[in-house]
Amino acid sequence: MHRFLISAAHKSSGKTTVSIGLVAALKARGLVVQPFKKGPDYIDPLWLGTAAGRACRNLDFYLSPHDEIRTQFAGSGWDADVCLVEGNMGLYDGLDLEGSNSNAALAKLLDLPVVLVVDGRGMTRGIAPLLLGYQAFDRDLKFAGVILNRLGGSRHESKLRAIIGHYTDLPVLGAIHEDKGMALVERHLGLMPANETHAAERHIAEIAQRIAAQVDLERLLEASRTDVALPRPQPYAISGEAPVRIAVARDAAFGFYYTDDIQALNAAGAHIIYFDALRDAHLPPCDALFIGGGFPESFLDGLEANAQLRTEILDAIEAGLPTYAECGGLMYLARSIEWRGQTRRMVGAIAGDIVMHDKPIGRGYVKLQPTAAHPWHDGNADAPIIAAHEFHYSGIDNLPADTVFAYAIKRGHGVDGQRDGIVYKNLLASYTHLRTTAGCDWPARFVRFIRRCHATLESQRCSK
Repeated sequence: MHRFLISAAHKSSGKTTVSIGLVAALKARGLVVQPFKKGPDYIDPLWLGTAAGRACRNLDFYLSPHDEIRTQFAGSGWDADVCLVEGNMGLYDGLDLEGSNSNAALAKLLDLPVVLVVDGRGMTRGIAPLLLGYQAFDRDLKFAGVILNRLGGSRHESKLRAIIGHYTDLPVLGAIHEDKGMALVERHLGLMPANETHAAERHIAEIAQRIAAQVDLERLLEASRTDVALPRPQPYAISGEAPVRIAVARDAAFGFYYTDDIQALNAAGAHIIYFDALRDAHLPPCDALFIGGGFPESFLDGLEANAQLRTEILDAIEAGLPTYAECGGLMYLARSIEWRGQTRRMVGAIAGDIVMHDKPIGRGYVKLQPTAAHPWHDGNADAPIIAAHEFHYSGIDNLPADTVFAYAIKRGHGVDGQRDGIVYKNLLASYTHLRTTAGCDWPARFVRFIRRCHATLESQRCSK
């Protein structure tokens, strides 16, 4: 088995492109590659998962304790030939002074050697003290080697190889020349999601060819070899109750779903039915609705044009259909979305209007205190604080003064800096993204809520 963590000296060093290329190049050699992404992220995992042919998993210090991260890593990587973890930010960057949630901390927690991606633009002899400093800063960290990126040509590569060989003991595992053809399309929230472009697989294949030609894959595999097997996980305990049908919007506009959450919904007794909010004219027969995050602002015309589906969703919510929406889903369920001078009608279940801004309104980790109005509270008056995350450029205007909220914000922004989780009938819509962890089993709570709603409706029918 082979396991390693890809990190960099700083953000925007090209490590995501390198990681995607490595995953695809190793898969092309016939290896089973399990990708992971550190921290809260939907877009990079979509690319990494497409490259690997199996879902990428997230590992997050803020949301999970150490033991849970180890379990998550083993649970997805035990049957893979290669486990590749892509870090976020720089190797030693993090939220606190001690670096307890840094990439370096994750590498040590999971006993992973680090492959350091260095943006070599404009660098010659100065690369030596950079690398020596990264090695000396934490002597407990293991380095597999360095991959030089965005080099100016063969002469530049030769200079850097000679300098690194003279001053350090770090092996150069690869040297990638500047190549605009490898760039991933970007937009206001980061990379273009892989689920939006039909050309994603072709582009990934092109990146893989370039990476394979410029990175010594054999040397990388040798440097990351381990004989320590990961423990095989216990299978999910599947609910024995009759399944509830949850319609989930999955298309170019809505694609931000954690694989863990979908699995947990299945385990709790949900049968997932995917539909396309841009192309499907009708909401599929279902017992509940889940609309995750995405980029509805980039598909305003298509979402507005699908008036029949919007009407059916509105009617279903008005009739009491249990519904959960996160961020992009909240935007879609509002009355309208305004972006770049254009306003388009949306579902209208939420009495408010979405306005896009030039800078993020809410960004980063959040802490939520559930209120008594939370529809999934399960009768727990002392609900624990929920750790989650948000990232949105939009705000919502014109909400009625009597709007009911499911969360009080302890950290973050949510709807207005103090509250999040708009509640209307059996709808819960928030800017916050939840994730299944030991401290937040939201899929099970949502499924229980669906069952309670339908039991109530059935009781009302029988009493008539």
